[in-house]
Amino acid sequence: MSTEEKQIDTSSAVKAAKSDSDKPKQRRRRRSSNSRGNKRRDDKKVSWSPSQYAVPEVEGKVRFMDFNLPDDVLHAVADLGFEYATAIQAETIPAALEGKDIIGKAQTGTGKTAAFLLGIITDLIDYPIEERRRLAEPRALIVAPTRELAMQIAADAEGLAKYTDLHVVSLVGGMDYDKQRQLLKKKPVDILVATPGRLLDFVNNKEVDLWNVEVLVLDEADRMLSMGFIPDVRSIIRATPRKGQDRQTLLYSATFTDDIMNLAQQWTLDAVQIEIEPEQKTSENVAQKVFLVSAKEKYKLLRNYIRINNIEKVIVFGNRRHETRSLCERLQKDGVSAALMSGEITQQKRIRTLEDFRSGKIEVLVATDVAGRGIHIDGVTHVINYQLPDDPDDYVHRIGRTGRAGATGTSICFACENDSFMIPEVEAEAGIKLECIHPGPELLADLDKPAKKGVQQKTESKADEEPVVSEQEAPVETVAEESVEVTEVAEAATPEAPKSTGDSEDAPAAESAEVAEAVVAEVTEKPEEKGRDEAEAETQEAPAPVEVTKAAEENLDLFVDTGVEKSEGAPAGDLVESASVSEEAAEESSQEPTDKVDDDETKAGEGRRGG
Repeated sequence: MSTEEKQIDTSSAVKAAKSDSDKPKQRRRRRSSNSRGNKRRDDKKVSWSPSQYAVPEVEGKVRFMDFNLPDDVLHAVADLGFEYATAIQAETIPAALEGKDIIGKAQTGTGKTAAFLLGIITDLIDYPIEERRRLAEPRALIVAPTRELAMQIAADAEGLAKYTDLHVVSLVGGMDYDKQRQLLKKKPVDILVATPGRLLDFVNNKEVDLWNVEVLVLDEADRMLSMGFIPDVRSIIRATPRKGQDRQTLLYSATFTDDIMNLAQQWTLDAVQIEIEPEQKTSENVAQKVFLVSAKEKYKLLRNYIRINNIEKVIVFGNRRHETRSLCERLQKDGVSAALMSGEITQQKRIRTLEDFRSGKIEVLVATDVAGRGIHIDGVTHVINYQLPDDPDDYVHRIGRTGRAGATGTSICFACENDSFMIPEVEAEAGIKLECIHPGPELLADLDKPAKKGVQQKTESKADEEPVVSEQEAPVETVAEESVEVTEVAEAATPEAPKSTGDSEDAPAAESAEVAEAVVAEVTEKPEEKGRDEAEAETQEAPAPVEVTKAAEENLDLFVDTGVEKSEGAPAGDLVESASVSEEAAEESSQEPTDKVDDDETKAGEGRRGG
């Protein structure tokens, strides 16, 4: 072969290689509607048979077994008790199994999560990667706006994939970064569920590689827009393969604005648009009503409503963190099993709170709208809007926490002079006319506040302290007896003493002697009592009582300072003891309002931060 021929062959080879490199690499296979076949891995014996999952056919309903899902997935679906697909599931699962991009719009609580998870898990099982995979390179990526929603999706994914060897990892803020890194290093990641901020941390630190993502899901896209996550989402999407042949993209949300639809067009290719949106955005399974009540009567109404209806699992929504905190603390002080769920709660505590609420340890979950999106907790019978939401769209998501998956629920709103003007906007957003009523007298009845028990306990504690003081009266009695002995000596020395006037400088001593004599008479039950004049005369020349009286005089100022009245019926020694006791009481009483002020200041500070 000549030199010219070699050069021609070389140049043609370079051009061919260049043209091949310009073509997008097809990272995932597009299946046709009938191409599912038997590509599922057979290296794992299945001890469960679809014949054990018998669901009768019902006209107008689609069974999960009609989707031709893998046996391992169908087994998990059967364990979860799912039988018939919801409207959004019936529309989106077939399109997802065909590998099409999807823009799904459906009301909250209709099963959007299961819709995209079933498609992802089925796709990952049917098209396994045979070659050795690198760590921290997920095949499917799900982005959610909140930590709670991301962890809920991860838990649902693990439940649907429990009979497979798929590895599910969640990356959310507020959790230990190193522990999440270890989960990525444990084994190759199949499904990664993350919040935008924490995911970008891992991507920027080159600890997660998104270049092999086959399926991208953006859940609650409108929420991410309202929370300002769109720039982060753009950065995440740029780190993934190109849309189309290389990446399947699915967007789901309960509501879509024009901005979201424009973004969806940018991030998807030839997407199937599915809208399951009835005229009434809220579920028909949820009864909705509004109580017209004054702001000061809301708490009374809340307590009575929960008590009268024997509610065991309810979510109470508020608008501000400091308001929900104060409400939760008040419920807890009144003996109600309540817990707080807001942005100021640490992630670990949030997880424990949700688990306790699921298990029934907590009856009332007081929450801001951080818990209003995508949190699925079984058995929530009531949702109470303690305050109408500032954004009417949040009302739809709030009441979506009850009446889920075919169950029934109740939504109650407390509308007062501060937020009743929001009712028309809420009605317009929900697509329903709300029933507005006044609560009956039984719902506004006065509460038996446990605070009374606290007062009683405080009184009992004070009564318990009285014997301690009475035990200390023994020295006082001894002083009084010594005063009597000195008085007898003075009586022998001085037959008569002039009557003292109130202006006399010895008046305090006379009063102390009179008090001492009265105490002695009470203790010893002595029938005879000496006259006031005689007692004053005896005390004037008695040195010992004078010393005690001076001590009493010095401590009399304590009574004035602490607001305790001077007692004319207590002995001098008792005055000293009472002064010390009163001083301690004064210190305690002075500490109480200080603590209260500090607590109020703390709450106010937290309120300013929370607001």
